[in-house]
Amino acid sequence: MELKVVRYPNVEDCDALLKRPAFDVTQLFATVGAVVDAVRREGDTALRRYELQFDRVALDSLLVSDEEFYEAMHLVDAPLKEAVRLANANIERFHRAQTFSTIRVETSPGVVCEQKSVPIERVGLYVPGGTAPLFSTVLMLATPAKIAGCSEIVLCTPPDSGGRINPAILFAARLAGVSKVFKLGGAQAVAAMACGTESVPRVDKIFGPGNQYVMAAKQLVSLTDVAIDMPAGPSEVEVLADSSANAAFVAADLLSQAEHGADSQVVLVSTDEDLLRQVQQELAQQLAELPRRELAEKALSHSVLILVRNMDEAVALTNRYAPEHLVVATADYRKVAERITHAGSVFLGPYSCESAGDYASGTNHTLPTKGYARAYSGLCLDSFMRKMTLQELSAEGVAGIGPAVVAMARAERLDAHSKAMEIRLNHINR
Repeated sequence: MELKVVRYPNVEDCDALLKRPAFDVTQLFATVGAVVDAVRREGDTALRRYELQFDRVALDSLLVSDEEFYEAMHLVDAPLKEAVRLANANIERFHRAQTFSTIRVETSPGVVCEQKSVPIERVGLYVPGGTAPLFSTVLMLATPAKIAGCSEIVLCTPPDSGGRINPAILFAARLAGVSKVFKLGGAQAVAAMACGTESVPRVDKIFGPGNQYVMAAKQLVSLTDVAIDMPAGPSEVEVLADSSANAAFVAADLLSQAEHGADSQVVLVSTDEDLLRQVQQELAQQLAELPRRELAEKALSHSVLILVRNMDEAVALTNRYAPEHLVVATADYRKVAERITHAGSVFLGPYSCESAGDYASGTNHTLPTKGYARAYSGLCLDSFMRKMTLQELSAEGVAGIGPAVVAMARAERLDAHSKAMEIRLNHINR
């Protein structure tokens, strides 16, 4: 198949051209709301019922046992274990470097303000286990949570028809420091972590990707019950390329995102028409060899190759699109990257494939989609922390800023605020 090619569009017209195929999850609020309400009322009973209904499995216990962990450790082959350990070490190294140092500033004589970082106590992680069991996501979520010092790390992931969890997910969970793993998928897993049940502890914040029902459930419970990591939609990648780009590399990067799912989106923006033609040829050849070809083809059907006049247009279009993943495949990729202001994660040069960030380079692969990169960061150590401020005023500090506090409080007609400072001013002036 050939991707749609658009030549020399106006940047202002690209919003329609690059419209994401994302589904409006608010349309599912009634459906997932019924699940959340049932779990709130019935607890584990509702969870077992929904697992039978949606995952087609009758579960005696929702919690993964020590014996199941032990068995999983022996089912994962040695090369994969080493790969997971390498990836985890890099993820840990990069996220540990993000540790926050306490700030202490004397803003005025006798007025000391501080900011410190405190871990979120209980976090819930959702890891999909359907068409692609994402054990890499376990590392991306649990490892920074462990570094942050979260006291309880709960993970939910759907079981197979035999009630088993993918062994690689369990291996990664044990390696990354997950406290408990539950055999739960879909909206019911989100509801369990948001509300708490007899088995599943209530958490303070929920992280992780999922299908439309998971995303709808996360957004719904965030309104009343619990914080979530970020709004999210289907995965996406943009490759920004010039004539120096390797067409085979570019096609491979596009397909690596297209195979995520039928609603994924891939975009190539280039200053060179010959490259577009070469990439079309490479896509056809590489697509034919993919086991997930059908999913990739559906994603490619609403993707696009865009020819622009120059790099200024390419950068402007990219910042307007705000892609989740951006591969900069240009001769001067560092200079181009300096001009990028809206992207979830940027991959620089010919050898920095997006797959590296998905698995083992060390950066986090949980990133803002749907253009949210304009306002949201990707997951990082701070996502699992809270910033808390402290302040201490001495008598000197009260004398220094007290009159300003009184004047401002009176101007806002908040007399009790004014009184709280006035009583101290009177005390030190006696």
